[in-house]
Amino acid sequence: MNNFIDRILNIWKVRRSPDEVKDFEEEQRQEEAFESVKRGIHSVPLDQIVGSVGRYHDFDSRFRPKQHVPRERLEHIRDAMRNGKPLLPVKLYQIKDEYFVLDGNHRISVAKELGLSEIDARIVELIPSRNTLENILYREGMDFREKTGLPEAIALTEVGQYAHLMGQIFRHQRFLEKTGKTPVTLEDASSDWYKTIYSPLLAIVERGGLIKFFPKRTSADLYTYISYHQWEKDQSRRYGIGIDRLIPKDMEAFRKNMAKMKKFEYPEMKREITAFILMRVKPKEEFRIMDKLFALREVEEVHSVHGDVDILVKIVLTRDLLASDAEIIGQFVHDAMRNLQGVVSTQTLIPGSSKIKGSRRDQSNE
Repeated sequence: MNNFIDRILNIWKVRRSPDEVKDFEEEQRQEEAFESVKRGIHSVPLDQIVGSVGRYHDFDSRFRPKQHVPRERLEHIRDAMRNGKPLLPVKLYQIKDEYFVLDGNHRISVAKELGLSEIDARIVELIPSRNTLENILYREGMDFREKTGLPEAIALTEVGQYAHLMGQIFRHQRFLEKTGKTPVTLEDASSDWYKTIYSPLLAIVERGGLIKFFPKRTSADLYTYISYHQWEKDQSRRYGIGIDRLIPKDMEAFRKNMAKMKKFEYPEMKREITAFILMRVKPKEEFRIMDKLFALREVEEVHSVHGDVDILVKIVLTRDLLASDAEIIGQFVHDAMRNLQGVVSTQTLIPGSSKIKGSRRDQSNE
């Protein structure tokens, strides 16, 4: 049955001009969105209003009327919007992040023409029931927002992860009730969790630029991963041991630490790691390789030495606290050092602990 519906929808898509707004009925059938929930009146971004209920043929893709509309009708709407006069909210159907006009097509058209950014609307949401990954995640996110009352969307890309966030909020609710010795609503606990726990850790994640290492993930995904392993999953980790110094193993201890800081004072999820690389090279290649190495930003010192090795190199790398030292160092040595022409072998030494006196530079042992 679903395959038959999909074929019909494809026929409709071919028939619909690309220079038209979306057809609500087509999207509703495709998403199997028939269960409705009244959302009340809210401001809606105009760029998310993409279609019409029954009148998609009458407007182009920029919501401009295709047919003649009495000038007086549109002028009345323009004057009201330009002068800030109140107009009745338009009526919209919502399917996920897109909105379709049930009543108020011309008001939407004029608002877009005038370059407005949003419009007041009475919204009825249609819940997508088709079991795609996108729809399952959307329903989980919607359920999370309804339970917590949080106005800001938290976008996760893995099924089942909102349960970890709800668990944090429930624990935080119990903590607030215990310390305050008074009942705390779930909405109040959710709001406090968002402001004092979620937002600070999210800011640290974003400041560290970690998201670039995780394509197709969101900052909220990284928050959930880090907080789950720090505050829920009690096991030793192979990666990111230094993260414990930045983010305490107790969620409420982290909240207490962050309360003492302003946002610009939040620590970064990065640290420097030092390693020494012992290199054996082919005869007569030593000084050419030393020049190549010294030009690398990560290389602080290069020494020609006597003995079983030919060159001693000190490197200083920066890594985020989710990665391992060995992984970061190994990747750099392989890509930037071992592949140099004339290198025979390398050996890596990672200091366990160090004592360093004041630096004495520009000295040679000639």
